[in-house]
Amino acid sequence: MTDASAEQDLIGLYSRRILALASDIPHAGRLESPQASARRRSPVCGSTVTVDLDVAEGKIARFAQDVKACALGQASAAVLGAQAIGRTRDEIATAHAQLRAMLKSGGEVPDAPFDGYEALLPARDYKHRHASILLALEATLEAMDQAAGETGAAQG
Repeated sequence: MTDASAEQDLIGLYSRRILALASDIPHAGRLESPQASARRRSPVCGSTVTVDLDVAEGKIARFAQDVKACALGQASAAVLGAQAIGRTRDEIATAHAQLRAMLKSGGEVPDAPFDGYEALLPARDYKHRHASILLALEATLEAMDQAAGETGAAQG
C-alpha cells in the first residue's frame, strides 16, 4: 500500500457520520458527587475516557463521560452516551463483547440499542484504533462494578 492510498483509506475511515457523532457526545463532562468513577486509557494511542455514574435498581441512573480520544473513540462514546441511561451491566457487557467481536473477528454489529456502532465498521482494518473505540464501554463496566461493590458494602 502506498502512502497516498493509506492516507485515502484513513480519510475514508473518518466519514461524515463518524465526525458527526464525535462532535456531539451525549452526557459529556463530569458528574458532581457520582456513586462511581472509572478512567480507562489506551496505551497504544493515549486516548482516555473517564466515566462517572450512579446506579439505581441495577440500571444506570446518571451518566457522564469525559472523553479525550481520537474521532473514533469520540464516536464510540457518542453511541454509548446516547443509550447509557437505563441500561444494566449485562446490557453494557453484551454491547462491549459484540463491538469487540465486530472489530476484531468480523462479528455482527451490536444489537439494538447499540446498533449505532455500525458507523465504526470501517475501523475493523485499523487494529491500532480498536482500544480507543472500546474505552468508553470498558470505563462504564468498571464504574458499574465499582458502584455494585459500594452498594453491596453499604448493604452488608
